[in-house]
Amino acid sequence: MNIQITVETTPNPATLKFQISQKISDSNDEFANSGDAFRSPLASKLFGFPWTSRVFIGTDFVTVTKQDWVDWDILAEPLSGLIKEHIESGEPIISAMSQAISAHGYSEDDSPIVRQIKQILNNEIRPAVAMDGGDIEFVDYKDQILSLQMKGSCVGCPSSSATLKQGIEVRMRELLPEIKEVVAV
Repeated sequence: MNIQITVETTPNPATLKFQISQKISDSNDEFANSGDAFRSPLASKLFGFPWTSRVFIGTDFVTVTKQDWVDWDILAEPLSGLIKEHIESGEPIISAMSQAISAHGYSEDDSPIVRQIKQILNNEIRPAVAMDGGDIEFVDYKDQILSLQMKGSCVGCPSSSATLKQGIEVRMRELLPEIKEVVAV
């Protein structure tokens, strides 16, 4: 197995994206703290370092958010090596027992507008946000207000509110004019 990992910056200076040359997961999973990491052997290893504050595992990338007191020039290469070693060892990325239905999946109970929202998110917005090591998940649509959760490198990113309001909200309202506002929760 010859895995290639490319280290990329993200709009969030506290987060690096480790782009992997093959698919590593069937879903996107966020680990907001070490207590969440039990669901992923890889996230558990990454939280073994005291400077890790958040881990996000995408289908073919991992983003790591660090504490402010350490610099990326010290961390990037060892982290890349740790991720590569873990993948090449054949250990699971996400524990089999923790695979869950994600918030971007469709439900029989979804109204027609919620189905349209999820389709736009999945086909257009989420792939664009994933390019920067993040993700956005549907939370709720009520009283013409769309609530989304920012994940991965989007969490704490200085430009996430601009992405939400000037990018996502504009596009969603363009396609679905009944949406009054898009908010992050």
